[in-house]
Parts: sequence; structure tokens; C-alpha cells
Amino acid sequence: MTSKINDPLTKYYHEDFPKQKQEAPALQNKMEPVPDCGEESYSGSGKLKGRKALVTGGDSGIGRAAAIAYAKEGADVAINYLPFEEEDAQEVKKVIEAAGQKAVLLPGDLKEESFTRQLVHDAAKALGGLDILVLNAGMQQASTDIKELTTIQIQDTFTTNIISMYWSVQEALDYLPKGGSIITTTSIQDAEPSSHLLDYAATKGAITSFSKGLAAQLGEKGIRVNTVAPGPIWTALQICGGQLQESIPKFGQNELMQRAGQPVELAGVYVFLASEEASYVTGQVYSITGGSFFA
Repeated sequence: MTSKINDPLTKYYHEDFPKQKQEAPALQNKMEPVPDCGEESYSGSGKLKGRKALVTGGDSGIGRAAAIAYAKEGADVAINYLPFEEEDAQEVKKVIEAAGQKAVLLPGDLKEESFTRQLVHDAAKALGGLDILVLNAGMQQASTDIKELTTIQIQDTFTTNIISMYWSVQEALDYLPKGGSIITTTSIQDAEPSSHLLDYAATKGAITSFSKGLAAQLGEKGIRVNTVAPGPIWTALQICGGQLQESIPKFGQNELMQRAGQPVELAGVYVFLASEEASYVTGQVYSITGGSFFA
């Protein structure tokens, strides 16, 4: 019997998106359509049984998809998110627990150094260890004029997107064993920066360099470091200022796949990079862009 093969052009939502705007940070469950993060569409096979993962930005979008996939693959998962996003986080908790795994919710702002450092220790204590660290949380606010970029926005974007990674890794090395995995989220914006995302794109370039350099530093410790570079993925970032409102309806349609990606379409890569299957993979950039090339 031949299994069904889906057309990638139409497998997920491929119509125009309705214009919509929320104040940042946004709630995923208020979006139209609601992104597919694998709540029903992802099936696990035990690839991460017994593992313990911390995922930042795990309440929605790509981080949510990774957290859900990890649980369905047998891992206990702690997620970090902003307190405003509690409603989305509670949804993730239910999915993780329905998969038979432990869910730990750790709300707080990664711009605060003391919180970010303590977050790692709290996650490790609650989970009974830590061997997967997914640094995914991000801030993205579009601006078409560099003169309109405020110092506070630039500082907040850099602190959230890249500086917090230094704090997190410094603390996580107290726990990560040989065979542990650190996975960051960069972006196609590293290779193809948009004119309206000057601060965000710059942080993504920094994340790529950080990840490759960290991989070189931690290789002898047996800890692998890789980064995932998404293209246009339908997440809450896009509708709370991450994209210009006039760009929302056709978002992602210029890619070869002619549509935006859904967060669940990245889940398998985050699972692979965390698993034993990737034992010889470190210092790499995995692009999931719908066709854009990561140079």
C-alpha cells in the first residue's frame, strides 16, 4: 500500500492572510489562522526518550513547535515566555502533559540578566537535569527608516535575541553533559537582511557567528551546537509589528513554495539536532526557508 504524499504547495495554509494586528507581545491563539505547531499534526517515535529540554520562546511559534515535538518524542520540557503570554503557555503545557511528559512553565523577561541566568538553574532543578537547550526567543519590530529606530528598541532587540544567549549558555554549562545539544534560532535575515528589519537582521547575523564559534569552543566537551535558519514562518512575531501591515496578506508567497511556512515544519529539524541521530553534526546552519538560499 502506497502512503499518501502531500503537495508541499498546498499541505498547509496557502491563501492570503487576513490583515491583523496585536500589540507586542502577541497571543498566538488570537491569530487568524492559528499557526500549526504540531498539536495534532506531529507524531513522535521516542527519539528523545528520557531527555530534558529548556526552550525559550516556547509558548508560541517555532519554540512551541519544538517544545511539543520534544514532548511527543519522550522528553520533559521547560518553556520560557513573557508573563503576558501565559494563556498560550498553558495550552502548550496541556499538550506536553497529554503526551505523558513533564511540563515546567517559567515566565520572565530575557532582557533581565538575573532572571535569565536563574532561569537555567530553575529549569534544571525542576526537570532533574538539562541536556537540550533551545535558545529561540526573539524580538522583531519592523521600521522603514533608520532614523525612527530608538535606542531602546535596538538595545532590547539585541539583548533579547543575542546577549541573553551568552547568559543562558554560561549557566547551562553547569548542567549540559557530553552528548548535550544547544540549538539556536537564527534567520534567513542573516543572509538576506530586509530593509525594514535592520536591528533584527543584525542580531541574526550575530547568532549565526555565535553558534559556529560556540560549537568550536564546546566540541572538545562533547556538546554540539547548531542553529536553525527559518524563512517566512507564520508566527505571532509577524502580526505584532514584525512585518509591515501591508505585507501580511501575501506573507511568504514570494518563496518557491509560494506560501509561508508553519512552525510544525521546523519541528523535525529541532528534534534531529537534539537527538543521537545528529551525533556528528555541530557548527551547522539548517535552513528552512521555502526556497530562499542561505549563503
